Amino acid sequence: MNAKYDDIGVNYNATRKADDYLVKRLLANLNPKSYGLYLDIGCGTGNYTIKLQENGFNFIGVDPSTEMLEKAKLNNPNIDWKLGQAEYLNLNSESIDGIIGSLTIHHWKDLEKGFKELHRVLKNDSNLVIFTSTPKQMTGYWLNHYFPKMMKDSMLQMPALKAIKKIIKQTGFRSIKTELYNIKPDLKDLFLYSGKHNPILYLNPKVRHGISSFSSLANAKEVETGMIQLKDDIATRKINDIIKSYENDLGDYLFIIAKK
Repeated sequence: MNAKYDDIGVNYNATRKADDYLVKRLLANLNPKSYGLYLDIGCGTGNYTIKLQENGFNFIGVDPSTEMLEKAKLNNPNIDWKLGQAEYLNLNSESIDGIIGSLTIHHWKDLEKGFKELHRVLKNDSNLVIFTSTPKQMTGYWLNHYFPKMMKDSMLQMPALKAIKKIIKQTGFRSIKTELYNIKPDLKDLFLYSGKHNPILYLNPKVRHGISSFSSLANAKEVETGMIQLKDDIATRKINDIIKSYENDLGDYLFIIAKK
């Protein structure tokens, strides 16, 4: 995983920018206090860490990729950036007032160890906010039409919501709730389904490079074939019918909020 994200980290900031709406919802669900110390686990290049800190809150950013953290330090040298991973945090017990994790849990090696460790470093009555997608939600992405194997492989590495909730409860968290998120047309953070309303985004190799499913999981031949078909369907507007056929009420992603 480290090597994968060291590679993706090159030019990552060109397409993966903090989205204002997601920042707003992260803050609302985290409910931080100005005097607290907060953790962004799997912070990557720190785009969300920095935006959250700019809102007046003190954050630590932790990531297993040295390439990502180097970019983060260049973007803001005043934040405490730490090399580490969810399962092994070099932080004192009950030293953190809240934790966010955006599009990260599918990269953890051991979910139970990860949530146990996050529980250990959290103070009592503090919130954990995870932003992720589930395999069930991903079945509703129209990307399945063009890249079936890539999407199948992506879904295989995504933990199901039922499993996440079970592990969160087992590791001591309580009052778990969820909030569905649907892709906004003006989304700035170009992650996997960011092109839901704007398929032409996927024709840009820089966008695909910043998405782990395309850059690490996808079969090159399938991507090449799928891109040719996608380009043709955009030109003929057939893409509109395909997008419509995948409409659903599952939500594209979701926030999972738990309290210690």
